[in-house]
Amino acid sequence: MQGGIFRVCVVVAAALFFQKENTTLPEQEDDIILQMKDHQEKLQSEMIRLEQEVSKQDLEVPKAVEEEEEEDNQGLDLWSTLSLIIFLMIEIWRQDFQDGSAQDPNSEEEDYLVIGNISQKTTLPDKVVLASFHDNCIRISGNDFWKMREFVEGFADDLLEALRSVCNRDADMEVEDCIGVGSMYENWRVNKPLLCDLIVPFAPPEPYCFQFQLWCCSGNDVPPDRQGCGRIKVVKANEDGSGCLCGKSNLGEDMLCLLHSKNEMPRANDTTEDLLCSKNTPYLAKDQVMKWFQISITKAWNRISHKYDFELTFRNLDLPGALKVKFRSGKVIIFNITPVVQFEDTDAYFVSSFNSSSPPDVYWSLSLAVYEKNLLKSLAKKLPDNPCHLSCLQIISFLHRKQSSLTGKSGLTNYHLKTALLHLLLSKAPSEWHPEHLEKRLRDIFRFLEKSLQEKKLYHALIGNKQVSKDILIPAQFQASEPLNLFRPLVLQGELYAKTVESFHEMLRNAPVLIQEYTTHFPNGLVPASPNTRV
Repeated sequence: MQGGIFRVCVVVAAALFFQKENTTLPEQEDDIILQMKDHQEKLQSEMIRLEQEVSKQDLEVPKAVEEEEEEDNQGLDLWSTLSLIIFLMIEIWRQDFQDGSAQDPNSEEEDYLVIGNISQKTTLPDKVVLASFHDNCIRISGNDFWKMREFVEGFADDLLEALRSVCNRDADMEVEDCIGVGSMYENWRVNKPLLCDLIVPFAPPEPYCFQFQLWCCSGNDVPPDRQGCGRIKVVKANEDGSGCLCGKSNLGEDMLCLLHSKNEMPRANDTTEDLLCSKNTPYLAKDQVMKWFQISITKAWNRISHKYDFELTFRNLDLPGALKVKFRSGKVIIFNITPVVQFEDTDAYFVSSFNSSSPPDVYWSLSLAVYEKNLLKSLAKKLPDNPCHLSCLQIISFLHRKQSSLTGKSGLTNYHLKTALLHLLLSKAPSEWHPEHLEKRLRDIFRFLEKSLQEKKLYHALIGNKQVSKDILIPAQFQASEPLNLFRPLVLQGELYAKTVESFHEMLRNAPVLIQEYTTHFPNGLVPASPNTRV
């Protein structure tokens, strides 16, 4: 009997040992079930043998001894069975725990864990190769910037002056001077042909004015998913006060208004549609503004086209002022003139351009591009000579553009890249932007964007950011506001978000090869001469 019990223990130990030895193998669930069935059959066969031997021994002993041994065997069998069950349960639990704690390559959580390590695993070239790549493949000469901006600004001023002359000063919107914003005016533009972005503020004719309903102000009914947007209400200047009744009622021939002469009587027949508002609402409509601006630009060009020896056309109908100049030589210059509404007496503007992902027609996106330009200038004054911050932005913008040409456009934009740079500039010491730290800072931007995509949060660099100096003079409403998540519209579009994450990490994987390839084969086919080489 003792030999039978010993054999059972040996089988159990062997089964546990076999499972332990194979816990590191990538077994499938079916294989595990088959092994458990095999172990169960072996245990059953050994139990049958044990019972047979016990029965034979029981026939040879006296009845009294038989009864005594039966009681002992029952107790022993009970404890053996319980021990066996406990051992099996512990081993099965251990196996399940190991399988459950292992990373599933098909799960979303595991994908994010792997994604979070890509920027760290990416092997970037050293600072010498990166600097050579930037200087020979990306950087655009300052002369090209200045010549482009000088031509575009001069032509835009002439075009807007002609636009004012063709507009009805008593009924049409009043157009102000243009303002340069964006990468061309922040000196980090890398794409060719060069593109200038100009914004043109406009205001309603008298006696009207704009009132603003911001997402960040209490009492306004701007939906939560329209964060960063506002509605622009067109009202008469005296509509909030006591107001003058001369335009609302017939005073008769014997009565005169002490505020207005006969030639200044307010127009009583104005409708909201005449003021570029959405139908049956007092809110300014982007599509109405776009149509008005395109028509006005066309009329203005017809008036001054005889002065110029080139063609002017619209590049994109979704952008009201996306223009292209084509000379007879074939040279092309592109630029944007975008109508905007100035927010009160500040440098914040509501932008009229829209596309498939923009807010509905009466919700205007807020732009703090002027403040961002001023912030970059202010931070650059504190950095060491020849800092690497713009080089980092230019390199990642170049890589992003190349990746978009391979996998298609994603939800990540150059504005997101610039936002990441601004956050790092605000959080790191100026000494960390020395030109020798180019590789480290570039990796920091990669890691920052990767983390932001993983957490689905990229906050606006200025709105609600306490790190921004008060010297930048950001309007109090936006500085005191809650941080604005720029990735919120992207995350709400699940497929676009997934594509953006995939495209970004594909860019990280391709970056080392792409940089080495462009460094080896320069655009002009020449390798820069060594400093010691005599010419």
